[in-house]
Amino acid sequence: MDINRYYDELKQLADKVWENPEPGFREFVSSRLHQDFLKEHGFSVVDDLADTGTGYIASYGHGHPVIALLGEFDALYGLGQKADVAEYAPDGKEMGHGCGHHLLGVGNIGAGLIIKDYLEETGTEGTVLVMGCPAEESGSGKAYMARDHVFDNVDIALAWHPATINMVRTGSSQSCIQFYLRFQGVASHAAGAPEQGRSALDAVELTDIGVNYLREHMESSDRVHYAITNSGGLSPNVVQAEAEVKYLVRSTNNRKCKKLYERVLNIARGAALMTETELEIIFDEGLSNTLPNFALEDVLKDAFRESGVPEYTEDEYEYARAFRKTWKSDFTIDDIPSTMKDKKEILEAMNSHPICTFIGENEHSEVCRMGSTDVGDVSWVVPTATISVACYSLGAEGHSWQWVAQGKSSIAAKGMMKAAEVLARAAFKLYEDQDLIEKAKAEFNGRLEGEKYECLIPHGVKPHVI
Repeated sequence: MDINRYYDELKQLADKVWENPEPGFREFVSSRLHQDFLKEHGFSVVDDLADTGTGYIASYGHGHPVIALLGEFDALYGLGQKADVAEYAPDGKEMGHGCGHHLLGVGNIGAGLIIKDYLEETGTEGTVLVMGCPAEESGSGKAYMARDHVFDNVDIALAWHPATINMVRTGSSQSCIQFYLRFQGVASHAAGAPEQGRSALDAVELTDIGVNYLREHMESSDRVHYAITNSGGLSPNVVQAEAEVKYLVRSTNNRKCKKLYERVLNIARGAALMTETELEIIFDEGLSNTLPNFALEDVLKDAFRESGVPEYTEDEYEYARAFRKTWKSDFTIDDIPSTMKDKKEILEAMNSHPICTFIGENEHSEVCRMGSTDVGDVSWVVPTATISVACYSLGAEGHSWQWVAQGKSSIAAKGMMKAAEVLARAAFKLYEDQDLIEKAKAEFNGRLEGEKYECLIPHGVKPHVI
């Protein structure tokens, strides 16, 4: 396997995506860059998957097994940052790649190229799919794709995510539903004729108060977040005729999430009744909890061990130290994921190096971690597993300017190439020993326990930007 033959062109592609950060369902430049690159390397490409506009599927090979690589390319608002500057230095852009999706999508393309070479050179029957999945940050692109049967013919789905630690991910993640509550009232003079007014802002505030009282009566793993997106105006002497609040509810599975969603809606309906305002509920996005697959995790672990970790130069260590200094000085045992083995050894390594130089060994876990990903929807349709690969200095957190600033570095590129290598090695194992696939499918079916996948996004809702 000669991954380095593709280093220069993959690094250049990732840098171009970094330089053109775009929001979910509007990743027009990034998606086109991906698609053109894949076509040039012999892949067949279909675009506008599931009416997402920017989603695509690039395929090579024939027959089964069909292995899908889940890529992303959307950015985050408020994170424009100059490259390679170890201090907060906005570059004037509205957005930035603070979650490393410019690396994520291109790393999958790299894995696809290596797998393509393997299929050609060995004559192995099988298909590799490089999936361009939009709007992971906000929009749930993979959920639309799963709902609309894009993954139905896939045998195995593999994914990776840029991180600060090398490991195979395990455990579950939360289901979530995001929606807007828009209230319409009646404007009037707040002093001269307050009795004529019906305050939409009062309805928003009463909803928020009701939800805050609800918190005592939710499961400890449930979460509810909100932001007032329209307070109704800037004049306090006018009764606000319109107001809006955006809500996000999370729970450990879809069934519980839908119940929590209905409880919040009932509070909003009550607020509308109390204030004599009209309530409009606008569904934004929804995604499912993740079904872990220990059989696939083991395949990825073996591939990661065989691949090892990147080697760094002293200049790269010095670069990482500059960013490491922008965070707290020491790690504690609490900073290590609870599923990891050998915590004391890991802690020592984290405090002695500015970049992760080890593969963290995880215990298999079914515990739901706080947070959500639309990879969860894929995991309800096909056996799915994910790795994390170090692309940033230790201590840096996702969705930060530190991640944006390091996004074009050689450290980031080495992590991206390592991810491509690990995913490709795992695919080789699956093509060569299809009993591994059957084992993953058996575990997948056992976890379903007869339950069928039901997307949280209603069929009438299309991919959109609000």
